[in-house]
Parts: sequence; C-alpha cells; structure tokens
Amino acid sequence: MSKLPGSAGVSLLGDKSLEFYRDPVSFCRQKTEKHQSRVFQCRLLNRPTVFIGSVQGLRELLCEKSNVFLKDPTDLMTNMYGDTIVTTNGEEACLLRLSLTSLFTGSCLKSSSDHISSVCERCLKELSLSGQPECAYSVFKRLGTELVLGLFLNIRAEEQPELFQEIMQLCTQHWHGLISAPVNMKVPLWSSGFSTALDARDKLMGIIKDKLENDTQGFVGSLGSLPLPDSGSAAQHLLLFISALIPKALASLLTSFTLALSGNEQEETRRQAMEDPDYLHRVLLEVQRLWPPFIGGRRIADQDSTLAGFHVPKGYGAIYISHAVHRDPEVFQQPDSFLPERWSGRNAGQEHFLCSFGNGPRGCIGVKLTNVFLKEACMYLLKHYDWWLDPPLQDLEYKWLPVSRPAKPPTLSFTRLDQTRSDTRNPRDAQHV
Repeated sequence: MSKLPGSAGVSLLGDKSLEFYRDPVSFCRQKTEKHQSRVFQCRLLNRPTVFIGSVQGLRELLCEKSNVFLKDPTDLMTNMYGDTIVTTNGEEACLLRLSLTSLFTGSCLKSSSDHISSVCERCLKELSLSGQPECAYSVFKRLGTELVLGLFLNIRAEEQPELFQEIMQLCTQHWHGLISAPVNMKVPLWSSGFSTALDARDKLMGIIKDKLENDTQGFVGSLGSLPLPDSGSAAQHLLLFISALIPKALASLLTSFTLALSGNEQEETRRQAMEDPDYLHRVLLEVQRLWPPFIGGRRIADQDSTLAGFHVPKGYGAIYISHAVHRDPEVFQQPDSFLPERWSGRNAGQEHFLCSFGNGPRGCIGVKLTNVFLKEACMYLLKHYDWWLDPPLQDLEYKWLPVSRPAKPPTLSFTRLDQTRSDTRNPRDAQHV
C-alpha cells in the first residue's frame, strides 16, 4: 500500500477548487505529469480528495468498492432534487433502482421508439432549408428537450407550445441554480441564481404533481403506480428526469458526433456508419470516449480503503475524471486519436471501461434509453444529410463544465443527400479542416 502522490494542503489556503473548476482537464493533466501518476491527491471543496484518471482506479471506485465510496449527502444535487436514485446511498438507493428499472428496459423502452423517431423527424427535417449555417448545439439541445418532456411528461411541443415553453424556461432556471453559488437571497429587484432556481423548482413541482394526479398514460402514469418510498418520490424523480441536464448531455454528444464526422474527408466514415449499425455503435463509443458529456463524479470514503494501490483515509473525497480515464494509455492505445475500429479490435468488449454516464451498480439508469436516442438521431442525420464546418476554420477548443462542448458553439452547414450532388453543394470542400 503506497502513499498518495501530491498533497492535501491545508484548510482553505490549500484548496484548489477554483483552479480545478476553471479548467479541469488542464488541471488534471498538469498534476498527472507533475506526479507521474494518474492517481493523485489535492484539496477540493476544502476536503482532501483523491483524483482518479486510470481505468483501474475507476473500476475500484465505482464497481468493486461502491459500498465504501458513497455519494455525498451534502451535495448540491440533493438540495435541488431531493432524495433520488442519484443522491441516495445504501439500501434506499438499491430499492429505488429496483423500482425504477422497469421504466427504462423491455417493453417500456420499445414503446418509446415511435416518440423518439417523430421527435427526430420534426426537429431535424429542416436543417438544410435556411441555406445558412446552423448552431449544432442549439439544434440538438432543442431536440433533447422535446424528447425528454414528451417522453417523461407527455407534453408535446407541437400540441402544447405554451406549456412546453414555460417548462423549458423553468428547467433552464433550475439548472442554472445547480451551477451557481448556493446562496438563497432575495432583495428588491434582484434574486440570487440559487434563489431563482428554488423558485423554478417549486413551479416545476406544481406542474409535475398535477401530471401525476391527472395523467395515467405513458411514463408519468407508470411512474405514479410504482412502489416508491414516499408520496413525494415520484415527483422528485420526474424533476430529475426532465432536468435540463439531460438535453444538454444529449446535445453535447450529438455535437461531438457531427464535428467528428464533418466534411468530405469523413464521407466514407459517414457512409459506413449509415450502412452498418455495429460500426455506428463503435463510432458513438469513440465519441463518448474522447468527449464525455460530464467531467466525472464524486464520492466520499466511508472507511479507510485503497484505490489503485494507494491508501485512501476515511473521509477523503474521491473524484473520477472521465476525460483522463478514457485516455488511459494502459488501456487505450493512441488515446487522443479518433479510432472507432479500436472497439472491434484491442478494446472489443471493453465498453464497461467508459464512464460517460457513471459505471458500476450506480451507473445511469437511463443509459439504454440514451443509446437508443443517440443512434436514432445519428442515423437520421446520416441517412438524410452531408454536413461540414461553415465557416471552415473555427475554434473547436472544448470547455468541460458544466457539460462538455466547444466553448464557442460551432456552426455547420447541412445539405440533403437526395439533392443533386455538385460542387455548388459545398463551395468550401477544398478548405475543410
């Protein structure tokens, strides 16, 4: 058993939170190079914390020792969403997962396919009509929002546009509270972001409770009939499921997909992904590996333990960094290269090494639904469009918090595949990057 590289620092003065949140990827890369270790310690949120950037450390943290490293009960997510499958620990978390799993598998999953197809058709069918470049992230965020509200609340944008718009705005306000300072303050003509988020949460809960009482169809009807711990649990989980977090994560991955496959140089990749579902699956795995939507997750050591051979004292925080884990050179050769074929070669069958949506027994309960949606949206794009960066030279450097995407939202031009292919379709072919 070895001592953790790095230093936990002293209270307050040694805290590295600002440095980490400013650019978590650069922070971890610099620390990894300094300590020559993909596992190291420093002080985060004024708590000694071990950072995990290796597949071995990730598997121990989230799988083998998930009963030792627990969710933080003081986490802001608990304040914003209450006791849910994401925030609870132990037996309560297990019982919630058992109750909710049926809604995300089997017949319930299949029944979602028609809605997913119709949303993709409605939101993506006019990408080429304006003749102007589109902000991909905004298009995909709207797509994700329509999917989520239709699926979980039976609210369709085309049928109830005013209610849809109200909920979308409230979800955005609620989300902004998650990434603001947790200060509940109101003064004349001004409210803190956290206070505004709490107000938005109360309004959303009112809409959700009305749905649970009066709508017996679809997901909301099924959720209301489940054996959950208390009367408020169904509403709290619906609040979580319609969170702006989910559309942003979907938009993040779809944006990364379109960027990775943009331009004439990726035409063969697009064709192969369209014709071979297995190859599309490998492409999406590689997109998740290189550009995971979330930077990682945090746990607290409930007792003395070890991670990757290093001693971790009770009370230490433990945070896995998905960007670093996914580029662990011990597992992924050429870790910075986009190589979908790795998933049919050396890394075949190793999807469980990814942590885009967590991992182990506490992994995202909706990951199968997410994959169905991603494949449906990507297949629609592949069957109907070619696309390219427009203008061709753009700054695509990513920001990683709160959700990963290029810091400057990229714009792309789309042209329908059933249009006549000619040089006028893409006057910038020679300039693609």
